[in-house]
Amino acid sequence: MNFDLLHPADQLVMLMERIYHYGMTTTSGGNLSILDENGDIWITPGSVDKGSLSRKDIIQVKPDGTIIGIHKPSSEFPVHARIYKSRPDIKAVLHAHPPALVAFSIVRQIPETRLIPNFVEICGNVSMAVYDVPGSTGLSIKVTEEFEKGNNVVMLENHGVFVGAADLFKAFMAFETLDYCARLQIEATKLGKIRPLSDKYIKISKEKQHVEMDEYLNKSISSEEREARREMCALIKRAYDQQLFTSTQGTFSQRLSDGSFLITPYHKDRKYMEESDLVRIVGDWKEAGKMPSRSVSLHKKIYDKHPDINSIIIAHAPYVMTFAVTDCEFDSRTIPESYIMLRDVKKIPFGASFMQQDMVADMFDAMTPIIIAENDCVIVTGSSLINAFDKLEVMEYSAKAIVSSKALGEIVAITDDEVKDLREAFKF
Repeated sequence: MNFDLLHPADQLVMLMERIYHYGMTTTSGGNLSILDENGDIWITPGSVDKGSLSRKDIIQVKPDGTIIGIHKPSSEFPVHARIYKSRPDIKAVLHAHPPALVAFSIVRQIPETRLIPNFVEICGNVSMAVYDVPGSTGLSIKVTEEFEKGNNVVMLENHGVFVGAADLFKAFMAFETLDYCARLQIEATKLGKIRPLSDKYIKISKEKQHVEMDEYLNKSISSEEREARREMCALIKRAYDQQLFTSTQGTFSQRLSDGSFLITPYHKDRKYMEESDLVRIVGDWKEAGKMPSRSVSLHKKIYDKHPDINSIIIAHAPYVMTFAVTDCEFDSRTIPESYIMLRDVKKIPFGASFMQQDMVADMFDAMTPIIIAENDCVIVTGSSLINAFDKLEVMEYSAKAIVSSKALGEIVAITDDEVKDLREAFKF
């Protein structure tokens, strides 16, 4: 989907629907705006149900203050207008109060964005604006002062967050990422002490480069490849809807019978992934005109070393990632189904997934289908795409159960003898 070609009203409706659907705002809360090239500001209305917003509800405010539309603009319009005036580079503003970010705002703390390296880059510096009455001139001044310092993400004391960006999708991406950081930090704290990345490791991550590959024209597409593309897109969207992925983070790949494989592209919105976005890799060649995930070389090494692996998923499932950002080890011996599916999950140091790929690829076997990379991701392998996706779901459900159990008492794991019985019964 080419988001840039959509009319501002359609962009606002689409993103507000997405924010509401994922529980990041309420019926009456939150507002979005876009600054058009001619100086018009398109903004969501005040006191209109955000769960059923349509393009006719969107308000157009002309540079001279003329209001065009059937409603009044959001009460936070003065904040949006002042941000645009003070920061000409900002063309879209998002404001909302999802529960996790509200939790940080009412204890007046900023979420830790250094838990996963890419998230630091997406969010940038996050600051905190002093409290004032919503919709007031005082609030617009205080928020704008933080944007004038060069910040694009501003938390508000006892309120929520404002995000400004060059377009609405970039604003949403930063908003979604900060909310993810907040939720991850809250849940990880239940397990133990979180371990943010140091400046050294942030720098190492930034040196991770795209893999240079020659290109080929994919002139003939078999029915097998067409079906694989359809199946992958359906599961990628499901993974996003289940919050196992974020909009631009998370990779699927699937091997085809000729040894080539399909992989998700770099920096494409997972919510709107289309069959044509996927990149086919044939040997050391990539499909012409496309940019595969930066983890493409790791996928290739795993496939080369393991003929029985036909699908790989790299994800940031939030409850699984609580184990990646703390020193807690994941133990799948919670219920029989978890151990049968997940077996012995191992953890590797940060950076190994892109600096020691041969070592990581060698670690996978029948008893280790899943690896957690510290402060990075979870890598899931399977005999098929649905098998790998099933493992990812079971892994996330199991991790959530373990985190939830911390409020109840000590976990009683399945014993070694019980594990032996499971392995004999299910022959693995």
